[in-house]
Amino acid sequence: MPPTDRIPVTHVGSLARPPELMEFVWAIREEKPYDEAALDACLTKSVAEVVRHQAEVGVDVVSDGEFGKFRTWSSYVISRLSGYEERQVKSFVGTGKDQSRFPEFYAEYFPSQNLPMRGQLACVAPLKYTGQVELQRDIDNFKAALKQTPGVEGFLPVVAPASAAPHSIDEHYGSERDYLFGLAEALRTEYQTVVDAGLFVQVDDAFLPYMYDVKFADGPMADYLEWAEVRIAALNHALEGIPQDKVRYHICWGSFNTPHTSDVALRDIAALVLKVKAGAFCLEMANPRHEHEWKVFKDVKLPAGKKLIPGVVGHATNIVEHPELVAERLERLAAVVGKENVLAGTDCGFAQSPFTNRVHPSIAWAKLQALSEGAALASKRLWGK
Repeated sequence: MPPTDRIPVTHVGSLARPPELMEFVWAIREEKPYDEAALDACLTKSVAEVVRHQAEVGVDVVSDGEFGKFRTWSSYVISRLSGYEERQVKSFVGTGKDQSRFPEFYAEYFPSQNLPMRGQLACVAPLKYTGQVELQRDIDNFKAALKQTPGVEGFLPVVAPASAAPHSIDEHYGSERDYLFGLAEALRTEYQTVVDAGLFVQVDDAFLPYMYDVKFADGPMADYLEWAEVRIAALNHALEGIPQDKVRYHICWGSFNTPHTSDVALRDIAALVLKVKAGAFCLEMANPRHEHEWKVFKDVKLPAGKKLIPGVVGHATNIVEHPELVAERLERLAAVVGKENVLAGTDCGFAQSPFTNRVHPSIAWAKLQALSEGAALASKRLWGK
């Protein structure tokens, strides 16, 4: 378990892939031939190095950088599921109120992000998990790296049902609920396998809050909450029987460096989020649109035994946070929920996909260093040592 006599340090998961690994990832994306044995060796080496580097900058609960995912943080799972058919290619970015308000900005911004194009997914058969080989490869690489780096623990990010295929259509199950629960049942295999391997599992669910802006921002909040409720229920179905203290749940409002003027307020969804059968909740609290929302927990009680992993370092700016600011953010939340219930985290991942880094890799490491230093400052003041 992470240390209990200070604030432990972690982050959301994704990190910039090294150039030598990216040569293989580009070949996979472009459907060009590559040496599979060489890829496996490069991936093993890259994971070992990224785990060691995280430990060196003071991260206590580390990830594998999501290096084994060759698509985005969410769409990676499509190659690990059967039952989908991918049709005409289109951008996965949907329109929303924020985009309608700032069309000139978005017209310039999205082409700069190297966003992958993907087709419309249609569910045409029962969904089944078929990614055991890829998942076991990721687990084996990660556990080998952890064994070489004593003193740290590991978590693997996975995708939530609401975020796995958010724009898909169902042509098999017949109802939205049945489809989502079918998807959840398939994803359960991945979640359970990660935990059975002795790792923490982090369920990433950016689309749950993000879709408010895309579909519901101009309608009644009740419509959005009804939509979200069934997705939380599906996630809990996938998590059934998995020890909650081994589960982290991460939401964000999309890692895009965009205005975010139509984001749903945390206050409106906090009670729903806390229904997830997780032991820790990773929430954005560093960026200027959501930093104030630490105050929500003055009114919304954190359930007993649960922990918060607030983002106290951001992913959307190349400015490196001062450790004193990091400490201030941690201390004020600790005063509300208890110092023993807080881990230091980041708003989101530093790389949305292998092809899209949110900040320069060197700056991501500087931010993690600042995160560690800030957590140490807060711990010294909170524990008095």
